[in-house]
Amino acid sequence: MLFRQYDDILDLKQFMEYLNIGRTTAYKLLKSGEINVFRIGKVYKIPRKSVDEFIEKKRHKK
Repeated sequence: MLFRQYDDILDLKQFMEYLNIGRTTAYKLLKSGEINVFRIGKVYKIPRKSVDEFIEKKRHKK
């Protein structure tokens, strides 16, 4: 697994660091449905497994 220092559930800041992306790109990905995400109140929670699956899909498309 990539980046073992991260928890199984990422917050928005960790998600941005994990993919080395900015806030706008992060929100676009989350709202597009490309990455499974859930919210608790106004706070996005992103399963790390979902991010890893997204990375693998993108890697195989090349």
